[in-house]
Amino acid sequence: MNLTKEITKDLLTIRAVQIDPQNYFTWTSGIQSPIYCDNRLTMSYPNVRNKITNAFINMVNQLDVKPDVIAGCATAGIPHAAWLANELKLPMIYVRGSAKEHGKGNQIEGKLEKNQNVLVLEDLISTGGSALNTVNAIKESEAHVLSVFAIFTYGLNKAAKQFAEEQVPCQTITSFDQLVDALVSTSKITQKDKDSLLKWRGSL
Repeated sequence: MNLTKEITKDLLTIRAVQIDPQNYFTWTSGIQSPIYCDNRLTMSYPNVRNKITNAFINMVNQLDVKPDVIAGCATAGIPHAAWLANELKLPMIYVRGSAKEHGKGNQIEGKLEKNQNVLVLEDLISTGGSALNTVNAIKESEAHVLSVFAIFTYGLNKAAKQFAEEQVPCQTITSFDQLVDALVSTSKITQKDKDSLLKWRGSL
């Protein structure tokens, strides 16, 4: 079993990803969804988080330009950025959703220098808004964003469109499609459920 399939299975096993085609969850954005992803749970499972870090390392190795700095999106991207930066022996920063209203008023915490190449880590991609908020904060600091890496993507058209508009690549370890296929193959959901889930995704 390859690393992507293992992590997909792990996310289901630890219930980091839950699917209920009958009873929808409400995302922060207000979107009603049959799937809910809470990758914060991976922090509590050393074996799972180590696999995730190794998958990110494999992805870094495929980059033509290597990062100078690893950036975590606050808050769920921070621990994964820390583990990856530690393994790569690279500096790390994290980026808040907005600047602090006290102290130095920082949005970016840690040292980021002009023209450095930055790899952004997020836990999941839904509409892409939080990751691109981080990207824009880094660009405003006159650094370069190589790519956004995340554990999971819902595969929404809105996210793909926004990343394309910003000309920022986005790669994930696993996805909605891989997850649904894993659920069908293990008889956790039916083909009819899968069709319903794909129809929901296509409606957004």
